[in-house]
Amino acid sequence: MDLVIRAALAFVFVYALTRIIGRRELAQLQPFDLIFLVVIGDLIQQGVTQNDLSVTGLILVVSTIGLLQVCSSYLSFRFRRLRPVLNGEPVVIIENGRFIERNLKRERLTPDDVAEEMRQNQIHSLDEIQWAVLETSGKMSFLKKPSSS
Repeated sequence: MDLVIRAALAFVFVYALTRIIGRRELAQLQPFDLIFLVVIGDLIQQGVTQNDLSVTGLILVVSTIGLLQVCSSYLSFRFRRLRPVLNGEPVVIIENGRFIERNLKRERLTPDDVAEEMRQNQIHSLDEIQWAVLETSGKMSFLKKPSSS
């Protein structure tokens, strides 16, 4: 039972940590970020399993984490009010070709971050954008202004 409780606590901790870190950081992993996540995973594993290297312990821990993930997905699906808490909400970062500074600060984004994403989407100027949205996945969606021709 101790393994199940530690696995549940680790799940809640990692879930909260990923919400705090922010969706943008997790969407674009740099080499250091990937190494950091592997180290965190190893540290969590040590904290959850301690010296229990049994197959039974492995099954209990993986089952607990899997069950909690399925439960959080179901709760998000079933209860609309929990979706923003569990999944986050899309955030508008550009409206009519202008940055929404408040939202950029809240998401810890710089105009350079957005410009990089614009270049990757073959968008040359802010004037082309009607809306830019930071999705819950951390990716940016751009809706272009209707062409006047």
